[in-house]
Amino acid sequence: MTARAIMFMGTGSDVGKSLIVAGLCRAFARRGLKVAPFKPQNMSNNAAVAVDGGEIGRAQHLQALAAGVRPSHHMNPVLLKPESETGAQVIVQGQRRDTLKARDYFKRRMEFLPAITDSFAHLCETHDLVVVEGAGSPAETNLRDGDLANFGFATAAGIPAVLVGDIHRGGVIASIVGTHAVLEEADRRLLKGFLINKFHGDASLFDEGRRDIETRTGLTCLGVVPHFAGARHLPAEDAVALEHDTSVMQGEYKVAVLRLPRIANFDDLDPLRAEPDVSVQFVKEGEALPGDTRLVIIPGSKSTIADLSALRRNGWDIDLAAHHRRGGRILGLCGGYQMLGRRIHDPQGLEGPAQSIDGFGLLDVETTLLPDKTVTETSGTHVPTQTAIRAYEIHLGSTAGPDCDRPFATTGRGADGAISVDGLTMGTYLHGCFASDAFRHAFLAEAGGPASAVAYGHLVESTLDALADHLESHVNLSLLWDLAMAPKTGR
Repeated sequence: MTARAIMFMGTGSDVGKSLIVAGLCRAFARRGLKVAPFKPQNMSNNAAVAVDGGEIGRAQHLQALAAGVRPSHHMNPVLLKPESETGAQVIVQGQRRDTLKARDYFKRRMEFLPAITDSFAHLCETHDLVVVEGAGSPAETNLRDGDLANFGFATAAGIPAVLVGDIHRGGVIASIVGTHAVLEEADRRLLKGFLINKFHGDASLFDEGRRDIETRTGLTCLGVVPHFAGARHLPAEDAVALEHDTSVMQGEYKVAVLRLPRIANFDDLDPLRAEPDVSVQFVKEGEALPGDTRLVIIPGSKSTIADLSALRRNGWDIDLAAHHRRGGRILGLCGGYQMLGRRIHDPQGLEGPAQSIDGFGLLDVETTLLPDKTVTETSGTHVPTQTAIRAYEIHLGSTAGPDCDRPFATTGRGADGAISVDGLTMGTYLHGCFASDAFRHAFLAEAGGPASAVAYGHLVESTLDALADHLESHVNLSLLWDLAMAPKTGR
């Protein structure tokens, strides 16, 4: 099978590329095509487990779901998971390859191009259409030499590109025209059209603006896409989404999530946010834990020890102790689970200098960070409610102690997590557990929360269908298919 492929790049980060690609995957799949998403290089701490093993970006996992295909590590062959302001863990074709400072990664990044082209070729051999997502912006001309994420990949693969601009930010004409202007001529020839995203109001009022962009660039407008409100029901790609979260939480059952500096897999909380009678508030640095909180969740972290230290600097350890004394419940997910224990040991310096550090001591367990990473899908049973859970694990470390004798869940791999003697503090390594409806409903009921009939999986599926309908109405899909080309896919 020889696929066609087309790439979507943005005038900047968070312009909606991931959502556009997900919707197009669903729309073209509904036309009978076998579609695959692809992102050559991604930077995100929101990761998922692929069915063929290893980690990929959460957005590519969602896009695969939209396309109706099994998520593969080939869909995101290079995933960078930031561990500090200047360094990241490098995941190549699903497996941890190295931890590199940004400068070192830029020096070595061409080493990863063969893996990228190999994964892309694999998808092209087994699909009709590959929808490719760029990263950041191709207008960052200082990053063009050795680029893997945008035109560097498009040139290597020999595929056309479409530019996506966010009109809600303002300045969309300048961002598209300016991006076109600063490109090298060879890259400019690969750019075939543009999309305007997140439009509010009467789209005909932008007709003159659309024509102005077409005149100045010679590119074809493929559509003006109105804001899609249903996006709030879909997992966000990375923590940028939290910076712009202005949703009003009105549910009576209050859940506070500590916004860690290196927060990871915060989409674990999306099913709770979908509950109409639950308010989920991400508490930011400098803010106190709200006094009416019923449940505090410490989410996953890409750097557990550093984030534990940050929580103490912010005074959240004092807030957690007070919440616990009031009889409030606390749940730690993955790194958050490790923080709730008595000690965390890092004898090999996996997160910095070799050290041991005190945890919050709310669970009688200790964690030792280990170099072998657990990356697996899993299923099991939540012990207190005896409800089924489907989840996944991505973590370094092994946790043990007396409270593990009261596990959070049992899985095919054995016992998971721990529960304190008083039953108020819990920890688990099971990412995505709240997406299991029966478990979520029972967990909330046991914790004094509201009854619910929300079917989260159905909500995501229906939202993807609505997104595809939305794009069918506002994007020229026939022209997109005509623009897509068979790439250079030799392996």
